[in-house]
Amino acid sequence: MQAEYRQRRDRLMEKIGQGTAIFRSAPMAVMHNDVEYNFRQDSDFFYLTGFNEPSAVAVLAPHHEEHKFVLFVRPKEWEKEVWNGYRVGVDAAKERFGADEVYPIAELNEKLPQYLEKADIIYYHLGRDEAFDRTILKHWQRQLKAYPKRGTGPRALEDPAFILHPLRSLKSSAELQLMRKAIAISVEAHQRARELARPGIYEYEIQAEMEYIFRQQSVMGPAYPSIVASGPNACILHYVENNRQLQDGDLLLIDAGCCYEYYNADITRTFPVNRKFTMQQRVIYEIVLEAQRQAIEQVKPGKTYNDMHETAVRVLVEGLLEIGLLVGEIEELIKEKKYKPFYMHGTGHWLGLDVHDGGFYKQGEGEEDWLTFQPGQIITVEPGLYISSETKPAEEQPEIDPQWRGIGVRIEDDVLVTDSGREVLTAAVPKVAEEGIR
Repeated sequence: MQAEYRQRRDRLMEKIGQGTAIFRSAPMAVMHNDVEYNFRQDSDFFYLTGFNEPSAVAVLAPHHEEHKFVLFVRPKEWEKEVWNGYRVGVDAAKERFGADEVYPIAELNEKLPQYLEKADIIYYHLGRDEAFDRTILKHWQRQLKAYPKRGTGPRALEDPAFILHPLRSLKSSAELQLMRKAIAISVEAHQRARELARPGIYEYEIQAEMEYIFRQQSVMGPAYPSIVASGPNACILHYVENNRQLQDGDLLLIDAGCCYEYYNADITRTFPVNRKFTMQQRVIYEIVLEAQRQAIEQVKPGKTYNDMHETAVRVLVEGLLEIGLLVGEIEELIKEKKYKPFYMHGTGHWLGLDVHDGGFYKQGEGEEDWLTFQPGQIITVEPGLYISSETKPAEEQPEIDPQWRGIGVRIEDDVLVTDSGREVLTAAVPKVAEEGIR
């Protein structure tokens, strides 16, 4: 993989030219008191380096004569490693990660200026680490102060995401291989959940079975907190308590995926616990399924995220009109977003190193400024309808018939944009409503 990381750095350095890009590793997060969560590296940092330790900084300085890729890392310290795990250390980091130079992290303030003084821009993302933000701003201020006499140095600070994230959104063959593995593990877990689900067991039992499969085949486990939402809980978008007992007649919405070597899957399926839809459940399910089918057809080169989203919205609104949950002219209902009480989120997001991955959907304020899908991108397609006991109809819309209350449905697939169209990477998880009606 080192060749892969080097290619990524080279692509970024080509674009930043005379700039210097600085990336900070993720901080350690505290679970409670002095107990920390398992460390998870910052995705931008990992994408460029593959280095998986905290308290590190990566500097890319393409204009520097000798050191274009520099790492600052924790040195080897036996007294600390015996408590918290082995460190790569300064010497090994240079060999293993292909850096031109590696320094102890304690030397950052001393060494960093030499990589800034000939740069025209500092590329750094503010807002993730306030203490480190102050460090970078202090260095920039010193460079600005020296500029009148020296005539060189960074006159601006910009976020590297605007350059890096479009690169991240285009998956290489190596990345696709890792994502296919994450998806294959997730498919197995969803199939196991479907076998296990029945009235009487608890949501957390299904969660445990799925996450056992995630952990059994990937040290990183779940890509995000698993949602196992039965009955009315399916109407809560980010429900994670997972403590309700499944009841006869429930729908079960499962939104769960595996993380494999930092790459993520994201799959949602909804099905009846007793294998039989009620008439009302099936009607809602078929509306969502058709919305997803038509939205997936919009995922291809030349189309945009908005094409996909608007297609899903139109099908959902048509369905809500047909069953009387909305009334009026379809164009006006869509324009005024009267569907929002039942469908309050977007139709998908980029997927990769992050579950909501780096990348842009639009570049400008106009309707013509949506960016088109490109081969190599992976996007989720996940329309839904949610009619909880708390759902209030939009203004000038009819009261909600109680027969629809408590029904929540979402269907989500991970879709790769190809040269000729698309590939539904998660197609192996069943979603056609073949179950009977009771």
